[in-house]
Amino acid sequence: MKLYAGLTYEQTVRRYADCVLRACSVHINNAADAEDCFQNTFVKLYVKSPDFNDEEHLKAWLLRVAINECNSCARSNSRRRSVAQPPVFAPSAEDTGDISWALSLVELKYRQVLYLHYCERYKIDEIALILGKNKNTVKTMLSRGRDRLRKIYGGEQNEKA
Repeated sequence: MKLYAGLTYEQTVRRYADCVLRACSVHINNAADAEDCFQNTFVKLYVKSPDFNDEEHLKAWLLRVAINECNSCARSNSRRRSVAQPPVFAPSAEDTGDISWALSLVELKYRQVLYLHYCERYKIDEIALILGKNKNTVKTMLSRGRDRLRKIYGGEQNEKA
């Protein structure tokens, strides 16, 4: 039986399913497409069966594959639909600590960096590795993404980031 950083396939899916599904949901504003990307991520894990140094390496690999799947899905969808509008979310009283609704309103390139930084708690160096980008590019994207979140939240006084 193949192990992934000491975990069986089933254990890996149970442990990282929520994380991968959240990442897909943040990147794709369509639930069905997000679920497809989620499933494709775990199919690739099973088929490719890569070796991992530790669980952090496994998690980073899963997130990278999930993001790639989402990007591929978005490209495919943009060819099929000329105009795609993201759903509009309004924050509720319970959303004060959750930035998911606000992330859905930010452009994808900033959404990816903001999600990995604030939701998955990755540092800039780690985000750069996961996204295959320069560290300074990630810093810039994070800064610009924060500015966009401030505008969504209504200014400095309501900033949650």
